[in-house]
Amino acid sequence: MEKRSFMFGTAVTDYNFIGRESEIRRLVANFTEGINTILISPRRIGKTSLVKQVKQHFEKIESDIIIVYLDMFACKTEYEFYNALSSAVLKQTASHAEKWMEHAKDFLVRLTPKITISPEANTDFTLSLGITPKTHTPEQVLSLAEDIARKRGKRIVVCIDEFQQLGELPDSLTVQKRLRGAWQHQQMVSYCLFGSKMHLMNTIFQRRNMPFYQFGDTIFLGKIPTALWTDYIVQHFEDRNRHISRDLAQRLSAIVDQYSSYVQQLAWLLFSRVGVGEAATEERFRQAVNDLLDANEGLFMQQIEPLTAYQMNFIRAIVHGIHSDFGEKNIREEFELGSASNIARLKTALINKDLVESRNRGQLFLTDPVFELWFRHRIL
Repeated sequence: MEKRSFMFGTAVTDYNFIGRESEIRRLVANFTEGINTILISPRRIGKTSLVKQVKQHFEKIESDIIIVYLDMFACKTEYEFYNALSSAVLKQTASHAEKWMEHAKDFLVRLTPKITISPEANTDFTLSLGITPKTHTPEQVLSLAEDIARKRGKRIVVCIDEFQQLGELPDSLTVQKRLRGAWQHQQMVSYCLFGSKMHLMNTIFQRRNMPFYQFGDTIFLGKIPTALWTDYIVQHFEDRNRHISRDLAQRLSAIVDQYSSYVQQLAWLLFSRVGVGEAATEERFRQAVNDLLDANEGLFMQQIEPLTAYQMNFIRAIVHGIHSDFGEKNIREEFELGSASNIARLKTALINKDLVESRNRGQLFLTDPVFELWFRHRIL
């Protein structure tokens, strides 16, 4: 299969994966020793790709450690999560659908499963379990991975993406207590929990009064350095007989603040404008940046549509380089932010909408560098 030059919008591995050597070593060590891990970073930095790269590592070495991956984003209730968790554990600890049926009979009774198997060989299958409060207690579901691990004599690492959704479930605190109470006593199963809404992840894992406080090794995933991105972009152009200067490759990663998914997307948009044997030019780079803004404009418009005038003005202030002291009279008047008492409400609202984040001792920044670029060029 031909290598794809640049990939975005999906997890990447191998040829399209870059850097993260120290993070990979740390996750491999944690998974091997059964240490719970919490990964926190903004969106589009590469958490999912990192976890799947480590998952692939264990699969390649035929380890006795089984990595189970689950995306929690679509789970809106406690029992939707239990169904998704059980399905992921049963599917990914079984080699095929028939083995899953054995697992279901052994570990979860009173099921009404629906299973769909593709007629094509070596393809995945889908299932829904029909777990409800009438059929299973939370404790039965939460012990499933541990029960399977003990029977098979293997360790299991359950990796849950978009774990911040836990904080938005009805009666979330009770659910968090229930999960922590069950998981902290398991000996054969450990957990890797990660998510993109940093304020929710910090609330769940960093507050002393919360159930998941000090649940495991917390890793704040940073951005991949510009130098690595420069080498990566130049080489991937050369691999397909295109050319880009190191200076332009460096500027490409810098303009999107080294956010992994955006670097890949912008690199692809530029690559697609360069013919075989040709070199990327300044004009094509500008066109690619404009393509990037066009591609994301629909999403960004949806994000600003419900904002109040004050909230829009607050974003304008940040784009103009104001990151603190929003309550100062001259700043409030220049950007029409309303009264001093209004500032705290604006901060909270925009942080909760995941448009703004707090860094560097309370300074406020936009969470998405391309949103900021779009706002600067098309709204201001």
